Amino acid sequence: MEPRKGKRQSLKALLELRDLVLSGALPAGERLYEVSISQRIGISRTPVREALAMLAQEGLLERVPSGGFTVRTFSFQDVIDSIELRGVLEGTAARLAAERGVDAARLDEIYAIVDALDDVVKAGAQALNFALYTDLNGKFHTCLAGLSGSEIIQGEVARAVRLPFASPSAFLDAQFSLLEIRQTLISAQAQHRDMIDAIAGREGARAEHIAREHARLARKNLEYVMKHDPSLMEKVPGLKLVAG
Repeated sequence: MEPRKGKRQSLKALLELRDLVLSGALPAGERLYEVSISQRIGISRTPVREALAMLAQEGLLERVPSGGFTVRTFSFQDVIDSIELRGVLEGTAARLAAERGVDAARLDEIYAIVDALDDVVKAGAQALNFALYTDLNGKFHTCLAGLSGSEIIQGEVARAVRLPFASPSAFLDAQFSLLEIRQTLISAQAQHRDMIDAIAGREGARAEHIAREHARLARKNLEYVMKHDPSLMEKVPGLKLVAG
């Protein structure tokens, strides 16, 4: 196989297999083998083997000593720890952005996202456009990581949010089912703007603090959901919570 074609096949296998896990098509606890996965997605075994190993490194799969992999299950504490980790990484990204400085064009780009989020949130909790909010929220957090100017930070943030519950929008679908949670988006949006204002003002400590508090708000919302209606977690693709 040509090297370039091999890379394309490896990437295709990784993307398709990750999508099967995150969509719930491969449920938590299911045993995976190279041969069966290769047949299922129509890609040869070598790229599939590489994709399985990569997803194990990302934390979506676990190696089985006797051979193959299983789709991971996660405890509620795992979810909390992942959200905390994202807060630490994004806090570091925000601090570095403030300390190193960000050019005007990139600040304008993320301020445009914040302005668009303002328009969505102003519609009110009852009429809020969930799909648009989710899309803009994802763009904001991706852009935030990029403001750090650090490829290492960007890579680690990207790696952290690949887990189905660590993404900034992971539990929004479940949370939007509760009016009380929708109303907290006003606070979340204020944090978005304050964070970028702090970066623009070269206030590193403040930018880091706000970013970490932003992640803690997501944690508080999740804890509220789990307390009032744990069944809502079934709306999160690929996630099976276990006690612990």
